[in-house]
Parts: sequence; C-alpha cells; structure tokens
Amino acid sequence: MPRTYTQTLDTPAYKGTVSINTGLFINGQFVDPVKGDSIDVYNPATGKVITSVAAGTKDDVDIAVAAAKKAYKTSWGLKVPGSQRGLLLSKLADLIERDIDEFAALESLNTGRPFAISKAVDITTSIAAIRYYAGFADKVQGKTIETSELKLAYTRHEPYGVVSQIVPWNFPLGMVSWKIGPALATGNTVVLKPSEVTPLTAQKLAANIIEAGFPPGVVNIVNGYGATVGQAIAEDPIIEKVAFTGSTATGRRIQEASAKSNLKAVTLELGGKSPNIIFDDADLEQAVKWTARGIFFNAGQMCSAGSRLLVQEGVYDAFVEHFIAAAKSWAAGDPFELTTLHGPQGSQTQLDRVLGYLDVAKKEGATVLTGGERLGDKGYFVQPTLFAGTNDMKAVREEIFGPVAALIKFKTEEEAIEIANDSIYGLAAAVFTENNARAIRVAHALEAGSLFVNNYNWLDSSIPFGGYKQSGVGRDLGEYALDMYTQVKAVHVNLGLRL
Repeated sequence: MPRTYTQTLDTPAYKGTVSINTGLFINGQFVDPVKGDSIDVYNPATGKVITSVAAGTKDDVDIAVAAAKKAYKTSWGLKVPGSQRGLLLSKLADLIERDIDEFAALESLNTGRPFAISKAVDITTSIAAIRYYAGFADKVQGKTIETSELKLAYTRHEPYGVVSQIVPWNFPLGMVSWKIGPALATGNTVVLKPSEVTPLTAQKLAANIIEAGFPPGVVNIVNGYGATVGQAIAEDPIIEKVAFTGSTATGRRIQEASAKSNLKAVTLELGGKSPNIIFDDADLEQAVKWTARGIFFNAGQMCSAGSRLLVQEGVYDAFVEHFIAAAKSWAAGDPFELTTLHGPQGSQTQLDRVLGYLDVAKKEGATVLTGGERLGDKGYFVQPTLFAGTNDMKAVREEIFGPVAALIKFKTEEEAIEIANDSIYGLAAAVFTENNARAIRVAHALEAGSLFVNNYNWLDSSIPFGGYKQSGVGRDLGEYALDMYTQVKAVHVNLGLRL
C-alpha cells in the first residue's frame, strides 16, 4: 500500500498542510511499484530530503501502457465526445485553482522557487493552459476537399492513441500542463514521467485527476529514472508518440530509441543559448529589467533563458552599470520568505554543473563583472552572475542552465545578427530598440522559434513555443500543439465513378 506524505508549514508566505500519495498512479489508483523501489526527493533550498516517492521500472511502464491502451479503446479517444473531454479538463483546472496554495507550496518545497512566484506564475499559468485546451476539445476539425462531382473527400484529425510525455524538473506542473492539455483534448491517453527530481506536484495532480472524474487509465503517472522509465517509454512498441522537454543530449537518445523501436512520433523542446540584443536606442531601464528577469528568473533554469546579452557599444557601459545593480537586487533565501526573489539550483548535480562552467569561463579569460561564486553553504544557491566574454568561449556557446549571463559588445546591426545566429541552438531571442522597423527586421533575421521585441519570455497559452536547430522539433502551446497529438486521415468516397 503506497504511503502518504504530509507536512504542515507555518511560514510568512504559506500556512497550511500539504499532502500527497507517494505511489505510482496507474489505471486510476495509486499503487506500489512492481519492484518496490523508491527515490529520495530533496529541498534544494536546504539540501535536505523532503520525502521519497515510488520508483517505477519497465515493468510498471508496461502495466501503465496496457491501462492506457484499454482506456483509449473503451472509455476515451473518439468514443468520448470532445465536449465531454473539455468538461473534464475544465473540472481539473478548477480543482487545481481550488488547491492553488497547496500546489504552490509543494512546488516551492521541491524547486526552491519563491512561493509567490510559484503561485502567480507556474501554477496560475498551468491552470490557464489546461483551460485553454479544454476549450479546444470539441473544435478539432478536418476539412472537406473539393476534387470532382464524383468524389467526396475529407480529412479527419484523429488521436494517436497512447502517448507518453517526459517532463523536466525546472517547471514541474507547468510542463505537465503544456503536455497533457493538448493530448487529452484531442482524445489521447497518457503515460507521464515526471522528473525524478521534482515529482511532488504531479503526485498532487493525480489525486485531482481522480476527483475530476477521468476514467481509469486515461492518465497514468510513473515516477522513475530516465535510464529505466524514460528508456522504457522511448522503446515501447505500443506508445505511438512521445513528447519530451529537456536536454538536447537526451532528446537525441529518445529519437534514436524511437527509430529503433516503432518509429513513434517525437516532439522535442530542448536546450537554448538565447541572445538578447540591446541597441543604442533601447529604453535602457526597461531593457535592463527584462534582460535581468530573462536570465535570473527561476535561477536561470529555463531552456529559453536569455543567457547571451549582446549590447551595442554606445550604450554598453551604462547597460553594464545598471545590469550589475539589478543582479545584486535579486535577494536569495528561503522560498517561503516574502522578500525572496532568487532561488537555488534544482539539485547538487545542477549546482556542480553551474560552478563548473563558471570555472571554465574564468580559465578562458572571461571577466566576471558581478557574482561568479556559490552563494552561502546551505542549499544549492549561485550568485546572479554577469561576465564579459566572446562568442567562441565554451561558457558562451554551451547551455549552463543557471543564473549566468554572458556579455558581448557589438558595433552594427549586421554584426549582432551574425553573433546571435552563430549557435547550434534556436529556441528564443529578443530585440530591444525603439525603432520599429529595426525591431521587425532583426526579429525576422534571427534564427529562433520565439522572438520577443522589447520584452522577454512573456509567454501565453495561445502562442506556440518551440525551437529551431538543435533546440527541438514541434511546438508546445497554442493551436499548433493540437497538431502534435493528431494524425490526419484522408477519406475518399466514390459517389459515382464506375469501372
């Protein structure tokens, strides 16, 4: 029998009790894993264990896939009208909203993100995404195609069946909502693998899925390690599609496993090294605020973090002065303190990675302008950092996934575009200028899936998100995401041609 984790918190930001079942969620109920393994879950703000959750293996994936397949054939898919699927998604969004404080508390315990930000950003946008796709559930449509009077031709957009989703640790509930929203709206059943680092809100979500009234097997949640559960998902012959958000290296392995198994469809949202270009005529105050937010929000742990700051020479010195002041204003500390803005890295592994890149940057000759060190000796904190470098440095070209911005000076628009596009990544980019013609011209020239003009990482459920180059394949969010979870069937009806 799976156990329950319960903790009462009495903090400035949150006073209440959080509770989750720690078992695997398969076929509408919490169960123990076949092999009885578990994973310790840590609070990155303290480095201490919060609790442990069940750890699945291939055996558990097989059971979950069988449950998802049965549900698709009997109680979900096209057997359930889109209007009904939409009602259930809406109910789920309502339940998350009812429990928003508890979700935010779990998220902050598990990620170290300040409670106010967890509530206002991650949980609130998760609710919005699920509601957005609830509204689309009865609007998945094909086309009637005119050919001749002797033929009726039309298309159907049909679900894949059993799909799987592997989500990262940086925005646990947010990434789940981006995936399950369009998958369930279009009629697929789901086998979800949360990150083993941050599984707590997915466990809470499972209880809400039961309460919302989803049929057993429609959503299954199997915690576990990437090398076991993730690999089993990627190789499973019944799963018809997998969606993954995470590192480019892992994305390659998932594509390879798909090719070697059943050629399942794969969508990938991967890494980035996104440039923010600040021109001489930019509103300096706004440019500093947006770019600081773009790299220091969530301690820089965002695939789309604005980690390369390209600043035109005329405003370079003033920008640096103001940006350093902004970096120093991001107060680090306990996520449940009201004054905290800057949280920890997500794990000891991630802390070591960021500090390793900082060492590399210094050895390569980068000039650290602020930060550059570990912050304190409790938890996994790193100082908000700005260093001046060149685009050929390892720490400038590779994704660090931490609160570390690389600063590059440029002279001309053409030079800025060349530097910005000189990357294997293409997830996001930004342009700061008061010249509208330049803003649009540069936005069109940059090789990235999301372009921001005079803002950064201002996302919306209705706008697609995804990358160019090695930043991924396919799109999350918006109506475009529905296409990632449907297959197009063309139907040809003979109305009179006789042989």
